[in-house]
Amino acid sequence: MAILYAAEAEEAAQWRESLLALDSQLDIRQWPEWGAAEEIDFVIVGGKAPGDLSVFPRLRAIQSTWAGVNHLLRSPGLPAGVPIARMVDRGLTTSMSEFVAYHVLDELREGPMLRAAQAKGEWPATMPRQAVSITVGILGLGTLGSDIARKLSDLGFAVRGWSRSPKDVGPKIRSFAGSDSLPDFCHGLDILVCLLPLTAETEGLLDARLFALLGDGTVLINAARGAHLVEPDLLAALASGRIRRAVLDVFRTEPLPSDHPFWRHPGIIVSPHVAAITRAGTGAEDIYGNYRRALAGERLLNQVDPKKGY
Repeated sequence: MAILYAAEAEEAAQWRESLLALDSQLDIRQWPEWGAAEEIDFVIVGGKAPGDLSVFPRLRAIQSTWAGVNHLLRSPGLPAGVPIARMVDRGLTTSMSEFVAYHVLDELREGPMLRAAQAKGEWPATMPRQAVSITVGILGLGTLGSDIARKLSDLGFAVRGWSRSPKDVGPKIRSFAGSDSLPDFCHGLDILVCLLPLTAETEGLLDARLFALLGDGTVLINAARGAHLVEPDLLAALASGRIRRAVLDVFRTEPLPSDHPFWRHPGIIVSPHVAAITRAGTGAEDIYGNYRRALAGERLLNQVDPKKGY
């Protein structure tokens, strides 16, 4: 029985070290030096499979180190019927909540205005708003979205969430579900945060139609996937003032090309896909737990439904 690490080579050493700290008897191999294909029971991958995984006849499970698995599900050579798990570890959840909370608090405390004033040598007379007067809407109430919704609510913000199906996140958080509820969800938002999984239904959701549901001056934070956003529609919404500022951590093409208009747009903050990073020190426990579940024939933690895409 062996585990094959088939993801980013520069991260292999830290994952190997963290997994062996949990079980020193593990046989961990590195792609493409896997030895006998029939000895591989469990494969760890990153955003997508590096090659044909159907060559492993005894493969019991595939574990992604990414929270999103849309690229993996589109990879050629995925063996039929082999369960796939995505990564939702406590370190990734914490870092995503830190990222979103930072930018929401920056808006609350008028960070962009203060930085602009400093650049001009000005001393502005300002009175920041109270958190309770700012409504934050979160698209996606999975593990990540629910965590940040609760934390922002604890900070005093008015928080609402939207998801595919109804979710009970907390007594102070309004929950909306289904496409018919999007207009009510969007009405009156000050900040819109996208943390949705990327599926056929959610691709391109951040478009002119959705922006038209928002009030003028809304702030957009997209830390989900680049394909959620229709880029020309965002530029048009910024020009019209419907979107006042956008914080983007994910893009359709990564790295973002140097000639892309987002780099130099005064209303856009570009972040290089670092909002939430899986760290071996925390993620290894979940991976090892899924390895033991796979050997026992049990359902995996955070097992993906291929029909839903998450």
